[in-house]
Amino acid sequence: MEAEQSFSDICGGRLALQRRYYSPSCREFCVSCPRLSLRSLTAVTCTVWLAAYGLFTLCENSMILSAAIFITLLGLLGYLHFVKIDQETLLIIDSLGIQMTSSYASGKESTTFIEMGKVKDLVINEAIYMQKVIYYLCILLKDPVEPHGISQVVPVFQSAKPRLDCLIEVYRSCQEILAHQKATSASPM
Repeated sequence: MEAEQSFSDICGGRLALQRRYYSPSCREFCVSCPRLSLRSLTAVTCTVWLAAYGLFTLCENSMILSAAIFITLLGLLGYLHFVKIDQETLLIIDSLGIQMTSSYASGKESTTFIEMGKVKDLVINEAIYMQKVIYYLCILLKDPVEPHGISQVVPVFQSAKPRLDCLIEVYRSCQEILAHQKATSASPM
């Protein structure tokens, strides 16, 4: 079963949340950000090239134009490959673990997997960001030394930064799976 719903990020931009229910113990959540706008890309490129042309007319050195083109292209490729994330995915499987995947605009993917035995809980936390309070979903990892302690906090959907209403949808669904996992691991066989 698949469902898609529209939400917004902390700045008011559009986000799409796709929920895929593979089984009662396996769910996937994909938060998609808007693609790179051709209008903004053109505006930035034209601004850099016009500034370079202005310097060229003052200095009459063609290296300035060549450098501006080269720097613009390298900057764009670096932005697409290392910065602009189009989609973030959270896959939670009851008996296995949690996998987080970030898909960049260039097609590169970055994946992190956390074993379910290391997961203490999944919570919605709050933080102060740019003079306002925002909420974010995070995974609390068990401390191997102290059983009731937390060793690490792993934020989810770092790039998309969805608002609280979107996070609540993901949180409730994940808590169902975590509750089911805790119940099955506590029951004797």
